[in-house]
Order: sequence, then structure tokens, then C-alpha cells
Amino acid sequence: MNSRQLVQAIFSHKNSGANALWLGMPHLETEEIYLSETGLSDMEQLSQHLGSDCRWYSACSSYQHPSGSPMFDTAYGARHAFAEYTDDDIGKLDEFPWPDPGYNNYDAILAKLTAQPDKALFSGFWCHYFHILCDLFGMEEYFVKMYTDPALVEAVTERVLAYFEISMNEFLPQAGDLFDVVFFGNDFGTQADLLVSPEGFAQFILPGVKRITAIAKKHGKRVMLHSCGSIYKVIPKLIDAGIDALHPLQARARNMDADTLAREFKRDLVFCGGVDTQELLVTGSPAQVADQVHRLRSVFGENYIVSPSHESLLPNVPFQNVLAMCRAAKD
Repeated sequence: MNSRQLVQAIFSHKNSGANALWLGMPHLETEEIYLSETGLSDMEQLSQHLGSDCRWYSACSSYQHPSGSPMFDTAYGARHAFAEYTDDDIGKLDEFPWPDPGYNNYDAILAKLTAQPDKALFSGFWCHYFHILCDLFGMEEYFVKMYTDPALVEAVTERVLAYFEISMNEFLPQAGDLFDVVFFGNDFGTQADLLVSPEGFAQFILPGVKRITAIAKKHGKRVMLHSCGSIYKVIPKLIDAGIDALHPLQARARNMDADTLAREFKRDLVFCGGVDTQELLVTGSPAQVADQVHRLRSVFGENYIVSPSHESLLPNVPFQNVLAMCRAAKD
């Protein structure tokens, strides 16, 4: 059984053997450290060396505007663009330079997907509409306007989602069966709770999850949702929306521990992550890391992907602890 077949079995809740492993996507500074310590030349060699079954290729890299501008220029010109808008300003939204799916070029990502037929590949657009809205309004203004100007929030959300919906409906037929899992992400939680109320989540955020998931399912894909923080309160809603897997399981966030998640949701979800990056992988010993990985495998069972509790490993995570995690995932 190769890596792709293993993860297919896990997503079908039919795995009866070894767990899968995903190294994640270490920060660029971390990547340089790990490559220096191993003498390897790139991330693919490192992933192979550590036995990682999964690879992630985001289709967001496909946006190629002639000017070089990003799909949503939230770092510069568009940051907080709608902070002063109200429901009365909805008519002005058409003046904003929304991204044009016509500038998407999928050649490069399709080549990457084609090159690794034996790996479990995660792809699709990142569809980080919640993060984009936080930038377009400013986070506090976004949350306040859910109460003061709900029609404006829904109108801006619609325009952001429209780009991702069109793009996903273009990309997925071209990708065909090159990959199995649509992976998209929005950080909905803090260490202690949701960033917004469950009611606000249901009205303004959950519809986007449903729409993206429905597109993926229409094209025969499984769906894995990334969200850091404590999202325990809305996991049942995410299951109802069609989510197949959750990532990254922020282990120290409230009610996101392995025992709680497995006890309440193991029958309905695949779990990917949970190896604590806040303390364990930073300050623990390799033996402690291995013990925790073994415990997670025992709690979650065979239909579990061992992975860090955040995919972007930071430079404060020693390579020896990553090596211990990977070995314990496979021993």
C-alpha cells in the first residue's frame, strides 16, 4: 500500500494498519535549519527522508495578475478598505478591484500534482475568506459590523467567496483524479473559544464552509478543514456541512485535546495533527515526543494522520524532536 492508498483508506475509515504521517510545511527559516542538519537539498528530500505520506500544493499560487498584484491586496492597498463602510455603502463595492479568475493559470500546480501519483496530495484553493474579511474590514470592525451592518458583511463575503467558487469550479475538473483531498483553512478559534459567537459563526461564516465543501464534493473530493484554536463548539456544524477531516488539532486549546475529540467525533471525522507545537515539540525530549505520538495513535486509532498541531513548524522546534515524531508515527 503506497501513501496515497493509505490516506484514502483513512478517509474512508477503513484503515487497519499503520497510521499516516504529514510533516507539515515548516517555516522557511526552519526548513533551512533542518536541511542544514540533514545535508539534504530541499523539502521534498526532507519529506522523503522522514517518511511523510502527504504533500500540500495550494492552487492559490495560480493567480498571475499582469501587474504582479496578489489576488487580495490585503497587506497594502486593500487593508481595512471597508472599515468605514456601512450598509448604505454596498453600492460602492463594485468599485473595488476584486480578483479576476481569468488570471488563474494552473499549469504549474497541475505539473506538481502529476509528478507524485503515489503520495497523498492535498490541494485546491486555500479559500481563506474569513482571514481576508478580517483584513478588508479590520478584525474588530468585521466583528462589530456583524451586528451594526450585517448586510454589508454578507455582501463583501459574497464577493470574496465568488472568486474562490469560480476558481474551484475551474481547477477541480482540470485536476481530475490527480489528488483526493481539498484542503482549505480559516482560523476560527482562540486558545479558549471561538473568535465570534456560535450564532455569528452560523450566520456569517458557516455558509462559506458549506459552499466550498459542496463544490469539493460535487467533484468527488474529500474535504479537510484547517482551523487553529478552540473550535469545539461548532464541530457538529462542520460535520453537518460535510467536512471529512479536521487539522491541525491545537492540542492545548480548550476541548481540542485528543481524548475529547476522539470520544465525541471519532466516528464522523478523520483527525490530522495534534502533536503539540506550543510546548511538547519545543521543550520536550525526543522520548517524550515519541510517547505522546504513541498515545495519540492509541486514542485516535488507525484512521489518524500524525502531524504537528500547526503545520508551519517554527525554528524553535529542534529537528531531533521532529525526527522522534516521525519515527514514532511509523514504528
